[in-house]
Amino acid sequence: MSRELRTSSRRVGNRPPLAVAALGMLGIVFFAVPLVGLLSRVPWSRLPELLTGEVVGEALRISLVASVSATVLSFVMGVPLAWLLARVEFPGRSLVRGIVMLPLVMPPVVGGAALLFALGRRGLIGEPLYEATGFLLPYSIGGVILATTFVAMPFMVITAEGALRGLDRRFEGAAASLGASRWAVMRSVTLPMIAPSLVSGIVLTWARAFGEFGATVTFAGNLQGSTQTLPLAVFVSLEANRETAVAISLLMVAVSLAILVLLRDRWWRAL
Repeated sequence: MSRELRTSSRRVGNRPPLAVAALGMLGIVFFAVPLVGLLSRVPWSRLPELLTGEVVGEALRISLVASVSATVLSFVMGVPLAWLLARVEFPGRSLVRGIVMLPLVMPPVVGGAALLFALGRRGLIGEPLYEATGFLLPYSIGGVILATTFVAMPFMVITAEGALRGLDRRFEGAAASLGASRWAVMRSVTLPMIAPSLVSGIVLTWARAFGEFGATVTFAGNLQGSTQTLPLAVFVSLEANRETAVAISLLMVAVSLAILVLLRDRWWRAL
């Protein structure tokens, strides 16, 4: 292919039809306008004062505890689950994968209700557990962690499974042929090779847990200083103190945008 033809091909490929470009720009505006609206309402002069208030401080502490705990639980359970889905053939694997991915498309409020019916004081498991031990998950920090883990773990599973499916298994075979046990192969070969995808999964899982609202408010309630996370504080502050709601919203948008920019397209390659 001549240089002129290659140059012409690149130009054609990089220049979409006018209608496509216009609709693409409209899509950009669609996402940008709400952010501009938020920025236009930020009380910049009072921002430090608002972000260091008692309500924001307590909500931030609970959000950090819950999101970090949910990320750890998602990693501990999600990576082995992803390994099973990617490597083990068993009856009903597609159904299991669908159940695991369900929180990605299911309304979070429905997920919170399902947790309540299963683990609440009158729930399928929660009632005998409460009667035997007095332990109650709803309306506690444990409930917040459980709800956020439920909605965030699929991000870890789908990222890790995609990485495991795309892994060249010859390296694992070579390690096994040299006498390495299955655990040694996983620890020394498999996990290091998918480490970039695992990092992306960890960050995405944390971001989803950090911003969780629906399942948390349904299962754990909205008790200030106990179960009120930053998204719940925004919801309450929209009625009581709109400037505080705007300040918290700006903080969460900044954190989410920073994560997405840092990850760039790593997650998409993992899929």
